[in-house]
Amino acid sequence: MALFSSSTRQVPPTAVVPRHVAVIMDGNGRWAKKRFLPRVAGHVKGVELVREMVRACLERGIQYLTLFAFSSENWRRPQEEVSLLMQLFVKALEQEVEKLDRNGVRLRVIGDLSRFEPKLQELIRQAEARTAGNTRLDLTIAANYGGRWDIMQAVERMLAAQPDKRSGWQDADLEPHLSMNFAPEPDLFIRTGGEERISNFLLWQLAYTELYFTPTLWPDFNTAEFDKAIASFQQRERRFGRTSEQLADKPNA
Repeated sequence: MALFSSSTRQVPPTAVVPRHVAVIMDGNGRWAKKRFLPRVAGHVKGVELVREMVRACLERGIQYLTLFAFSSENWRRPQEEVSLLMQLFVKALEQEVEKLDRNGVRLRVIGDLSRFEPKLQELIRQAEARTAGNTRLDLTIAANYGGRWDIMQAVERMLAAQPDKRSGWQDADLEPHLSMNFAPEPDLFIRTGGEERISNFLLWQLAYTELYFTPTLWPDFNTAEFDKAIASFQQRERRFGRTSEQLADKPNA
């Protein structure tokens, strides 16, 4: 498994098309409410948009897509909605994994999965195993995930791996234990639905990510909207601590 270094230590390669896109898929409930539908109808529509985004990433040569599906704070939602979300997750795994596998997509699920029912945990394990050899696109679903949880569990694993070390810790010691250690840091972060915060998502990994916020609700975030986000990304000057003059002198450095 390839491990990627932090952008605080090394300048990552830049490209016209983002290598890794991370998304908070916000606005499903509001989309349904506007149409006088139950909130779950928005979540069902949102799953359909995931299919479209996977297809768009494959067509555009994006290598990593990470989606925030269920945060560790979402357990605070009404119990009925949480139960319906879990059922939808099971249904999506049962129906979509064969298509992902056929299209060369590797599926991973990150987060504290221990709180999920055994059936859902087993479906996740089976899906990850079935798609483990695929290389066209890494699709990661963050479920019962929180950025603070991720850092804390990584610290615990780091300390357990080197119990005799007392000082001199560096970020390179922590990175192998983070949930996203298999992927480069996101180039582009998208949040739909109008909110402009990262909401405890990939706190470590988003340090130098370009942020894009849109009022478009997730079920309406089609390929054209995705291309707007990519176009915005392409207008950014990614300096990683350097000056504009340095980039002008060495545009590919």
